[in-house]
Amino acid sequence: MPADRRPGQLWQPGPAPEITEAVAERPGDRIGYARASRRGQDLTAQMTALGAAGCVRIFDEVISTRQPTRPKYVQARDSLRTNDILTVQRLDRLGRNMVELIVSAQDIQHLGNRLEILSGPLAGIYDPQGPGKILFVVVAVFAEIEREFIHERTMDGLETAHAKGRRGGRPRAVSADQLAAALARRHREEPVPAIAAALGIKRSTLYRALDEHDQAAAREALKTPQL
Repeated sequence: MPADRRPGQLWQPGPAPEITEAVAERPGDRIGYARASRRGQDLTAQMTALGAAGCVRIFDEVISTRQPTRPKYVQARDSLRTNDILTVQRLDRLGRNMVELIVSAQDIQHLGNRLEILSGPLAGIYDPQGPGKILFVVVAVFAEIEREFIHERTMDGLETAHAKGRRGGRPRAVSADQLAAALARRHREEPVPAIAAALGIKRSTLYRALDEHDQAAAREALKTPQL
C-alpha cells in the first residue's frame, strides 16, 4: 500500500506510468562474401575491399564451377540477421552464372536483407523491398548485351584475320558462331566440357579452338601499338 494512503481515504488516481521508448531496432552488420573459381585466383583484393567496407565477418571460398553448391556462400546467407547487408566486391562474385546470380538474389530478397556491391557499374546498396527489385532484371539484360558484344568482337576479329589471309588456326569443325558462343560462356567461367556438350562439339576440338584463338589474340595484341 502506498505510504500516503490512509483508512477511509477516497481513491485518487496516481501518476501516469512512465512510458519508455521502444528499443531501437539493430542497425545491422555487413557480412562479406568473396569467391574465386580457380586455385590460381587471388582473393586478396576482394578481402581487402570487404574489410575496408566494414564487414564484421567475411566468408571466402575458392570453388570450381563444377561443384553444385557453394558451402561458404550458404554459410554467409544463413548467418544474415535482421537488417544485415550481404556485401560483395563485384556483382559477378555473387554467382558463377546468371542462374546462380538470380537464385542468390532471390535468397536475399526472401530473407528481407539488402545487397551491397562495392565496385562496378552497379555499385551501391539495394533493398529488395524498394527500387532494388529491378537490379537483377538489369543484370540479366547487361549479360545478354555483353554476350552480343563478345560475339561482335569475335566476328570482327575473324573477318580481319581472314582479310589478311590468316584464319587464326580455327578448326573447320567449329563455326564462327559456335566459337563466339563458346567464348561468351567461357567468359562466364563455365567449364569447357560443359560448353562442348551444350554446343555439340568434341571436347578436344573445342579445347584446341579456344587455345588457338587465345594465341591468335595474343599475337594481335603484341602488334597493337601501345599508347
